[in-house]
Amino acid sequence: MKKIIVIAMALMLNCVSGAFLGATVGLEPVIGAVGMNLVAVAAGFMPMETSILRAGVYREIWTGEMVKRLRGGLEGTWLEGIPDMSSLVENDVIHLVDVGVDPDVLINNTTYPIPLQALSDSDIPVQLDKFQTKVTPVTDDELHALSYDKMSRVIESHGNSIDDAKFAKAAHSICAASNTATTPVLSTTGDVVAETGRKKMTRQDLINLKAALDKLKVPANGRRLVLSPDHVNDMLGWSEAFQNQYGLNNANGKVARLYGFDIFEFANNPLYTTAGAKKAMGATASAGEFQCSFAFYTQRIFKATGTTKMYYSHAETDPEYQRNKVNFRHYFIAMPKKSDAAAVLMNGYTAPTVPEG
Repeated sequence: MKKIIVIAMALMLNCVSGAFLGATVGLEPVIGAVGMNLVAVAAGFMPMETSILRAGVYREIWTGEMVKRLRGGLEGTWLEGIPDMSSLVENDVIHLVDVGVDPDVLINNTTYPIPLQALSDSDIPVQLDKFQTKVTPVTDDELHALSYDKMSRVIESHGNSIDDAKFAKAAHSICAASNTATTPVLSTTGDVVAETGRKKMTRQDLINLKAALDKLKVPANGRRLVLSPDHVNDMLGWSEAFQNQYGLNNANGKVARLYGFDIFEFANNPLYTTAGAKKAMGATASAGEFQCSFAFYTQRIFKATGTTKMYYSHAETDPEYQRNKVNFRHYFIAMPKKSDAAAVLMNGYTAPTVPEG
């Protein structure tokens, strides 16, 4: 019975897709439907068994599901609302025109002709980051018993892993390498946590972060703050009002709005050394090194999505284990357009005192 249902599903899918394709080229829908099924049989996409669910047409469906999932993974997060330049991507490379200066604005001008001010443009090709998942084996027995449901779980797992890596890489790219006049890296100044030596974040530290962006003349509307879990916990100790706000609003990592910042929480912010240098992505923390928090102006950051591809090998090519193999490759990038509208709040540090005796 299950085999009959599976075959019926495949026939129906081929009929619908064939009718649609036929209509687009001016053929009768019935001709397109019949033709698609004939092509499927000839190509081996419709063997008379349940393995039909993991062949030809379904790979396209699974890839589409992954694309949909990755697109939805940005909604409601600290990357939502950042300008999307995906339309400029060609072959997973984006070409940016970096405008060196913004034009001066004349107010109530009475002098003519208006002076000329040339803008120096340069084309900067940027390769999107490539995210590849490790291969997941899916046995023929699993597909035979569970069909599409099994693949849904595989897609969900791979999608979650890619999303985690994308957000971590984006946070690392946005944070400054070190303290400069245009990329301030500030330190927390609060009470010392006895076990680790980390200095807690205070209200004044957050005000100092705001002041740093004010000094850079960053517009007030569009400022975003991404807090590390440590700093969220510090803020929870500030007041009961913030605790209530956190409990009500903590959806998709969004915490609240405070001091002009839309505040989010993210668990994988970059690490900074005690000297204020950003550590490599994936590096482990040494003594005195903790995750930072960072603030940025959304309009000075961009994101872009490239291609998503599913790699799939059939169990027929693995007679020993009779297992299919699945993984995905996805291109994405998020980074500053210019390094002049973001600031980092790292943790101050006082080495813990070693108890005597």
